Amino acid sequence: MQKLQYPIGKFIAPTEFSDNQLSAFIDTIESFPEKIKAITINLSDTALNTTYRPDGWTIRQVVHHCADSHINSIIRLKLALTEEKPIAKAYKESDWANLSDSINFNINSSIKIIEGVHERWVAILKSMHSDDYNKTFIHPSSGKEVTLYTHTAIYAWHCEHHLAHINLALKSAL
Repeated sequence: MQKLQYPIGKFIAPTEFSDNQLSAFIDTIESFPEKIKAITINLSDTALNTTYRPDGWTIRQVVHHCADSHINSIIRLKLALTEEKPIAKAYKESDWANLSDSINFNINSSIKIIEGVHERWVAILKSMHSDDYNKTFIHPSSGKEVTLYTHTAIYAWHCEHHLAHINLALKSAL
């Protein structure tokens, strides 16, 4: 079950700053909209309603979750860049994934959100200086400071994590 829940493994925070790794993180975030669009664009409602594991989200819910989550990510990034150690707002992602717009709604609007958010997000990430990646926000669940470098790493992982979920669901739909 753990392999289905974390098909690429759980996130492991980087222990030190690396320009090469940062570039890879940004590339992953930048390429995500095209990747998620490519694997979902022609899916039927039946396929979109396929889960990647028992009691897991459907492909449709995963796509909508990515839009919701990545909106929150760019807000946390901007807060950390413009305020001193802001406390990020928590949200109940599982509850959001069960709202009608995540369960029943066409994914095209979320694909558009992902495209727009990622375009702006990557523009900010590429404009930041190394010191900017040391800025922090307070994570609402853990209460710990998260650097923007680690935050960028988390979301690169998040992109790959949910692409793997979609691919798992597609395999079970066949």
